[in-house]
Amino acid sequence: MPLTPVARIRRLNRAVTTETGALDHSFLGRGRPLGAARVLNAIGPMGRSISDIRDFLGLDTGLLSRLLRGLEDEGLIHVSEDKHDKRRRFAVFTPKGHAEYEAYETLSNDRAQALIDRHPNPEALLAAMDLVASALGRDRIEIVEIDPEHPIAFHCLHSYYSELAARFSMGFDPSEAAPLDASDMRPPRGIFLVATSDGLPSGCVGLKGTDKGYAEIKRLWVAPSARGLGLAKRLMSEAESHARALGITTLRLDTNSALPEATNLYHRTGWTEIERFNDDPYPDLFFEKRV
Repeated sequence: MPLTPVARIRRLNRAVTTETGALDHSFLGRGRPLGAARVLNAIGPMGRSISDIRDFLGLDTGLLSRLLRGLEDEGLIHVSEDKHDKRRRFAVFTPKGHAEYEAYETLSNDRAQALIDRHPNPEALLAAMDLVASALGRDRIEIVEIDPEHPIAFHCLHSYYSELAARFSMGFDPSEAAPLDASDMRPPRGIFLVATSDGLPSGCVGLKGTDKGYAEIKRLWVAPSARGLGLAKRLMSEAESHARALGITTLRLDTNSALPEATNLYHRTGWTEIERFNDDPYPDLFFEKRV
């Protein structure tokens, strides 16, 4: 078979099908196929509405109903009306369902760790997997508000700082940059947004409130695996929408010419170059936008 792009993707599909046990009648040896196990995973320890499960997994109503009925028959879940909206139904675990969920979690984690352990270059493997997962799940990437001191926010910011340190000729030390108070990125002064792909962070942006008649866009970052999917533009658009909702009419930002993709984005989306407005030692380009 020729080594065409299509052939390479189909090889990956076959490998994933085999590795995940998609064709097994007893996924991970727990007595039910992957489909039922996946629904159990999607319900999660806190429970979930049926409509959210259907949308998250991309299942048609009939198939999801059969899978849920099977889990009910096993005594793993209970389906009832949502207490807050009687038009919606909600699935929650029974004690037996909680135990089964935890068993799947342990087996799945062990299997994933075994795959990492047997590869000679695990970081390259994980980077490739992140790229594939982002490409396959691009339509399911969500942008959510989190506290700027949440561990996920710290992960995004650490990744951002590490990339700047690698790309700037002078390196990057966040302690030498303009100070950034977390309280300035909490409502009603500002906000911190994170893009998540199946719960894992793929990007972030901060809206920093000031007392100078404008707010600032800070820490725009997109994971390498999610670049090229339009995520930076989505994050900026969300930040601008939140700014308007907070009554902010003028935004400013700074960047460095070592980040040409960021500069190009700002030019394409209506930002105007202005004179320097801070004494931060790292940026050399400055922008403003009326929202």
